[in-house]
Amino acid sequence: MAFQVTPRMRARLDEYSGFHRTLGNELCHFVGVPLIIAGSGVLLARVGLGSALGFQFTLTEVVLAAIAAFYVVEARWLGLLTALVMVGLAELARPLPFYAGLALFLVGWAVQFVGHAAFEHRSPAFLGNLLHLLVGPAWLLERAAKPKSSP
Repeated sequence: MAFQVTPRMRARLDEYSGFHRTLGNELCHFVGVPLIIAGSGVLLARVGLGSALGFQFTLTEVVLAAIAAFYVVEARWLGLLTALVMVGLAELARPLPFYAGLALFLVGWAVQFVGHAAFEHRSPAFLGNLLHLLVGPAWLLERAAKPKSSP
């Protein structure tokens, strides 16, 4: 499945792809990125911002709304799908205890760094461009929708 994205986002996705060429590293990211998103949802939920209509708003919702806006503008349908998956992961994890969220977050990062060290032998893309922290989840969804062809 080919998603239409802005030229800027296509360049970011292509650049990000160059840092994730091995199956082992990709698998580490398919595990690590969702753990980081879920853990972030838990950690950011500890910063309360008030309530409305019986719902407690936290920093999780503010951050997710900003990220979702970025995705929809830059990656259109892929962005909408990515935003929905991120909201789902973060909101499902939100009620977990703080230490569970911290563990998810730290294990997610550890898995990704292991992927780069053990399989890719290259530093993570975000070390050269922090925007790649947002590109990763969209890249994973695009990658899942369009698997590599076998040689």
